Amino acid sequence: MLEIVLGFDFGLKRIGIAMGNTLTGQAQPLTVIQAVDNATRFRVIGELINEWKPARLVVGEPRHPDGAEHDMTLRSRRFANQLHGRYNLPVELVDERYSSAVIPKKRGEIIDAKAAAIILQQYFDAHANI
Repeated sequence: MLEIVLGFDFGLKRIGIAMGNTLTGQAQPLTVIQAVDNATRFRVIGELINEWKPARLVVGEPRHPDGAEHDMTLRSRRFANQLHGRYNLPVELVDERYSSAVIPKKRGEIIDAKAAAIILQQYFDAHANI
């Protein structure tokens, strides 16, 4: 069954968003939200959800290299809970260690949507039989 999935790389300054589907199992960068206030962030996310009609959402869960949690781990979980509460969609967390580190980037380039695509691709690779 074909399902659209949106992936999120949560950050305090930017949120990278990627999309993909379960038929191809391929993620691609979609957009970056650069709003700092929650009202604007969630308005834009709501517009994307209305446009793409995803069956589920995937949020990267950052951790230290040794797997230990840090401040952004808790903030990402809170963001995931807010997505679930606002849009009543299943939300899954994916370990995002090194997702940004594997992206070649140019100085000043915003890579958040690419990082979101890597997070979403990790989800698809781990759930190849969904």
